[in-house]
Amino acid sequence: MKWNTLNRSEQLADIDKVSFEHPVLLFKHSTRCSISSSALARIERHWQDSDNAIIEPYYLDLLSHRPISNEIAHHYGIEHQSPQVLIIKNGKCVYNASHLEIHYDVVMKSAAIPA
Repeated sequence: MKWNTLNRSEQLADIDKVSFEHPVLLFKHSTRCSISSSALARIERHWQDSDNAIIEPYYLDLLSHRPISNEIAHHYGIEHQSPQVLIIKNGKCVYNASHLEIHYDVVMKSAAIPA
C-alpha cells in the first residue's frame, strides 16, 4: 500500500479538491499505540493495488503533526480520536471510525456512501 503523507495543513485544501473526484481516506496514526498499529495493519493487510483507483489514502503521524490532527477535527467537525479513519467525499467527512472499529471492508463500503 502506498500512502500519501499528510504533513502540512495546507494539504487539507488539496484533499478537499481531490475528494470531489474520488473519496479520500485519512488515517490518523499514533506510532506509539499498539491499537493504532493493529488498525493500520488491518487496513494495509487487505489493501489491493486496485483500491487506489477507488480511494486515495493519506497517512498522518499524530506524534509528529498533532496540530494538523486538531485542524482536521475542526475542519471536518469530527472529534479527534487516535487511531482514526475519515472518509472525505465532496469536501465533507461522510464516515469516521476509531480504535477497534477500523476495518478495511467497512472503510471501503463507506467510500461508496453518497456525500
